[in-house]
Amino acid sequence: MFDVQSSFSQMLLPEESAQVDGALMSSRDKFSARVAIYSLRVLRQVAAADAAIAQVTPEQITDWLAQDPAAQESLDLDESFQSFYSRLILASVRPLTAAAEMAETTVAALTVDQIIAWFEAEARRKQQAGA
Repeated sequence: MFDVQSSFSQMLLPEESAQVDGALMSSRDKFSARVAIYSLRVLRQVAAADAAIAQVTPEQITDWLAQDPAAQESLDLDESFQSFYSRLILASVRPLTAAAEMAETTVAALTVDQIIAWFEAEARRKQQAGA
């Protein structure tokens, strides 16, 4: 059903992590950017099998997760974790969609640089609104 490649061996590549670390934003925003980058990787894999990224369902993520050999080996895939994981991944669709709009591209075509640029722009916007 899915062409599963382990996503748990590297949540982010070292160079992706370094890019996020160098961004001008708070630790909270850096965490959100990391989650979004990782989530996009997962969403691309899930969507490649069945649907467009914006139409991926929690059930599709759960199915994909259940078929990931690395997840099977390293995680306790109980229903509670699967639900949490699906919600975490799907929570990134909104910021990824906004990043794609800002970059004038599709969510599937987003780059790490474009995701980070959106989070930096959002951090500046929040800072200006609070000032």
